[in-house]
Amino acid sequence: MENLLSVGLPALDFARPRGAAGEGIGYLFAHSEGDAIGFGDEAFAVALLDRQIANGIIIANHYSRRVYRASTLHLGVWIDRRLVGVLQYGFAMNPASAGSVVTGTAMNEYLELNRMWLDDAAPRNSESKALAYSIRLIRRVRPAVKWIQSFADERCGLFGTVYQAAGFTFHGEHQGRFWELDGEWYHDSLMSNSRTASSPRASHLRSNRNRAVAHRLRQFRYLRFLKPRFARGCRYPALPFPKPAYEQPPA
Repeated sequence: MENLLSVGLPALDFARPRGAAGEGIGYLFAHSEGDAIGFGDEAFAVALLDRQIANGIIIANHYSRRVYRASTLHLGVWIDRRLVGVLQYGFAMNPASAGSVVTGTAMNEYLELNRMWLDDAAPRNSESKALAYSIRLIRRVRPAVKWIQSFADERCGLFGTVYQAAGFTFHGEHQGRFWELDGEWYHDSLMSNSRTASSPRASHLRSNRNRAVAHRLRQFRYLRFLKPRFARGCRYPALPFPKPAYEQPPA
């Protein structure tokens, strides 16, 4: 694992003007010709990362211990040139379902944040900063994208605080069923969807159903609109941010 987290910041030209009116923070480019591959500065940057390195870090550190195969954009987070995190964006579980969230959305016009992990040693608010920087980079490298979706999992405890701080809006919640077996978590689709029945994970889960424990977990939907006019087509109205029980005012 150490060899992955020791991956250095890509060879970026920090001397190249990149911010408005001489600002130090902005798009980052390689020394050679080409488009932006990162956003930030030497102290904090988000940049394109090799898929295999990103997957290895997620498997070793993310609470799911699983990569999501439909991820298409892999980003590293560097603080003081040290790799401390990964963000992976891609399709939703049903790639063609974007129109059911925001009408008129083509498959290349949205991204879902499939995985995010940052080292606990990263300073406070690094997750929100990484999200904000990644969105700036997405605007450049994926200009067709109109909006981004992410789900905060009840297991994470804070109901999506990092998304709230990064300019996302909250669009409701639903309960999803998950299965826990020998310390691993499985989405209910592996138990109930006939199309996944032949996969090794589904076969293992189904053959051990008598030992698996079902959980109903709250899933909180957050959206970030890169093209504001698309917000008008959202099928889920924006709502006040949810608060954990310990943040609720006394009755």
